[in-house]
Amino acid sequence: MLTYKKTNDIVDAHISGHREFLGGKYYQNGQFLMSGRKVPRTGGVIMALGESKQEILNILKEDPFYQHEVADYEVIEFLPSMTCEGMEMYRE
Repeated sequence: MLTYKKTNDIVDAHISGHREFLGGKYYQNGQFLMSGRKVPRTGGVIMALGESKQEILNILKEDPFYQHEVADYEVIEFLPSMTCEGMEMYRE
């Protein structure tokens, strides 16, 4: 979970780099499953797969929002016990 700590004009100044980061190798290699904006616009959510919390934290350091201190990040680990059809591979 990302929470903006800068004004929207500063967020907007870095949004293209953030979207480039999101749309890059981590979606291609299957580690990012989905992402999007919070409503209201106070930050965003990235659902990601990783071997550890530290691995995800290291990946997030590549995000321009992280590099320019635009957002705070909270990584929440969980083990899915139930999923919708088509997501069974992610169950514990």
